[in-house]
Amino acid sequence: MKRLADGLHLLSGFPPNVMNVYLADGVLIDAATRHARRRILRQLRGHEVSAHAITHAHPDHQGSSHAVCEALGVPLWAGEADAPAVEDGRIADRQPSHPLNRLSERAFAGPPHPVARRLREGDRVGCFTVLDTPGHSAGHVSYWRESDRTLILGDVVFGCHPCTGRPGFHEPPVFFTPDPARNRESARKLAELEPALICFGHGPPSRDTRGFVEFVRSLPR
Repeated sequence: MKRLADGLHLLSGFPPNVMNVYLADGVLIDAATRHARRRILRQLRGHEVSAHAITHAHPDHQGSSHAVCEALGVPLWAGEADAPAVEDGRIADRQPSHPLNRLSERAFAGPPHPVARRLREGDRVGCFTVLDTPGHSAGHVSYWRESDRTLILGDVVFGCHPCTGRPGFHEPPVFFTPDPARNRESARKLAELEPALICFGHGPPSRDTRGFVEFVRSLPR
């Protein structure tokens, strides 16, 4: 587990930074695929975890959510519009019709799990504020800490190329994104914050504020 900032750690994974999981002020953010449960629980030993929250209900972010919540006895929190997918497990039904979405659900998704708290804009998760950032999913949320301008933005923007894994700013693939135009609006909302530390769902964390802002400004409207 790597410390990124006060109260914020990035759990290790293999390969590194492919599917990121964070511990933020005692809240586990995202849970990779269902195959990651052992490595997540192993790294959480000795750490106090009060809840588990996801950025969005896709198989590579909620896969181990049920297992982690059951093992630790903590509640699961999700964006209000993504809560139904978390609870009924029909994730691919809410994504574009594409074979990769069906394959991802079969290979990576975890069991359904009750959502104890439906997150909305302005809610607090530890020292972070919830921001509504829909587009990549209907209820995608991001987590923002203004005191040090730290942003956990899930998949609004990728921190690596989705095929090669090479670091850099990229839009999420359209076949995983129900509303690309709305996702760009969410990206512009986040770029206006000028985050000092950007923590992606995919790709290494970045402190390239200028590069992030310029990339988002270059996106088509």
